[in-house]
Parts: sequence; C-alpha cells; structure tokens
Amino acid sequence: MALQNKEFEISKFQRGQVVRFSDKIATEEPLEIRVVFGSAGERRSKNVSITMRTPGNDSELAAGFLLSEGIIKSPSDLVGFESDGAIPEGGDVGNSIFVELSESAEFDPAKFQRHFYATSSCGVCGKASLETLRNQDVKPITESVTIERDLIFKLPDKLRIHQGVFDVTGGLHASGLFDLKGKFVAAREDVGRHNAVDKLIGAQILAKSDQTGELCLSGHLLVVSGRASFELMQKAIVARIPMLVAVGAPSSLAVELAREFNMILIGFTSAERFNIYSGEDQLGSDF
Repeated sequence: MALQNKEFEISKFQRGQVVRFSDKIATEEPLEIRVVFGSAGERRSKNVSITMRTPGNDSELAAGFLLSEGIIKSPSDLVGFESDGAIPEGGDVGNSIFVELSESAEFDPAKFQRHFYATSSCGVCGKASLETLRNQDVKPITESVTIERDLIFKLPDKLRIHQGVFDVTGGLHASGLFDLKGKFVAAREDVGRHNAVDKLIGAQILAKSDQTGELCLSGHLLVVSGRASFELMQKAIVARIPMLVAVGAPSSLAVELAREFNMILIGFTSAERFNIYSGEDQLGSDF
C-alpha cells in the first residue's frame, strides 16, 4: 500500500507576491493496534497502542512496534493481520489493525496494563526510561563492526534517494537499512520518526515470517533522516542492529542507552562531517 497524501489549496507568500496553488500534504491518521492471543477456544484481543501515522505499510508498523515492546520475540510469534479501515461516526479512533499471535507466543496482558497513546512526534509517551528496556532482558550488542569511514559520509545521500514521498510533501521522516558495505536493503517513510523505524524493522520481520526464519539484522546499520532519540535507539537494539547513523543530533538518553548496550551511534552526519557518540572502539582500523 502506497503512503498517502492529501491536497489543500493554500496561499504562498514569496518575494512580495501571493500565489494560490494546490499543495500536497503528508496524511496523518490514527492507527489502533490490537493483538489477538490465547490458546485455542480462548482467543481474545487487547488494545496495545494508538499511534498517529501516515497510512501505508500498517502491518509492518504493527510488527515492528510489537517487537520493540517485547510483545513478540521472533517472526514465528506472528500468524496474520486483519485491518478494519472504518472510522466510527463521532469516534476518536480511526483505522484498526488486528495482529494475530501464535498460541505459543508469550503475551501476558496482566504485565501490559498501560494503554499507550503514541503521538507522531514523541514516540511512546512515558516510555523513555532505561529501566523499561532492561526489564525486557535485552542483552548488550557484542558484534564488532568493520566499515569504511568514507561510506558514512555518503549514507545521508544514499537514504535521500529513497525518500519519494518526502519529495512530494516535504513532511516525512525516513529510515533506511543498509549492509556494512553500503548496499541498500530497504527504506520506509512516515510522519513519525519512530513509525518509520517500526515499518522498516517490521518489513524484515514479515519477510522472515514468510520464510518461517528468525530475524537477524547483525551486519547491518540503520540510517535515520532526523535526530536520534531514545525510542529509535531502543528499537535498533531490540532488533539487534549494531549501528545507528543519524543526520541530526542525538538526545542525551540516546547516548546513554547506546553506551550501556554497546551500540555504535553516529550523529550530525553529512558529506563533510559526522560525530561518534558511542562505540568508536568497536569500529575498524579506519577510525
């Protein structure tokens, strides 16, 4: 499903002139994520998130979110998806997606009592704490990374090539997955930076699910078009991606998280410069 945009008639003031034209704006709508779980004959559903997103790739978004929250551990925990696109009259919640978990998936709703409301800008509200990630029993990354320094300078432009909806609207974040030689794997866009990463990781989960394999993203790096927040670091670590490269700045909590979990974190990346905030000793001899 292609990402959506809407057209609005607007006025543009430029160099003393006023021009009326139709502008394409990135669509933002709510998505309710519900999981269907339990043993045969006792299946039930539970709301686990409401997120503001750009419609499109919703199954990927749900899969990536469920992994980062520890609700699923591997692609084999997923059985299927069912979407309900209807918006109830007078309702506050729009589209819904039901994610059916396998009977063997270890989801305990008693341990998941928070009713998330994730806005497009802040990620999962109230989630930004190191303790939450520790409680998921996520281990530090031990992988060594060998990468050429010159490749890092090129990564923002390599991602920019795949920001097709941004070209039209100018209003979307992007995330891209590359191997350590710079070979492009996949990219996703969304009005929320955390959604773009969930969609990207979710796409890899679903590809493995089709093959009944395990998710393995070692030997890859994540590139994001904006800043590096706690949520993005969390998602990369849970997905076992050893390196994150951001065009913008990292937050203090992102740096702390990267250092605690042995993640390579690079920020302010451009064709002329980049800063290494964590993991310099894990990089190859070119650094």
